[in-house]
Amino acid sequence: MTIYEKLQAMQEELKAPKSKYNDFGGFAYRSAEDMYQALKPLCRKYKTILYLTDSIVNVGDRYYIKATASITDMEGVENVIYSDGWAREALSKRGMDEAQVTGGASSYARKYALNGLFAIDDTKDSDSTNTHGKN
Repeated sequence: MTIYEKLQAMQEELKAPKSKYNDFGGFAYRSAEDMYQALKPLCRKYKTILYLTDSIVNVGDRYYIKATASITDMEGVENVIYSDGWAREALSKRGMDEAQVTGGASSYARKYALNGLFAIDDTKDSDSTNTHGKN
């Protein structure tokens, strides 16, 4: 299999349900850790390595965490596919020190890099929930 065929198979097989619940916001979500747990067996099965990196990027007067999620094929010549996710550091976050704010932005950016790479959709199709004015 090529790296693209492996990625397609992984995207089709991946099950990463939203197992966490935010009481304050009233919504279900999946954590980056949930995604890692779901991806590790698929990486073993398809002989790929998942690798995540972060960099800090200054844009104007704001700082962003740019996370890159990549898979490397351990068998093939075409060996790397990647996706980036971005998150802006909050100016301040109640109850969090600066390291925690950066860590939170990193987790968020990594989650969205993984969403992009593995075609994980966090939203419902608006047509599936829209009644088009009919009750």
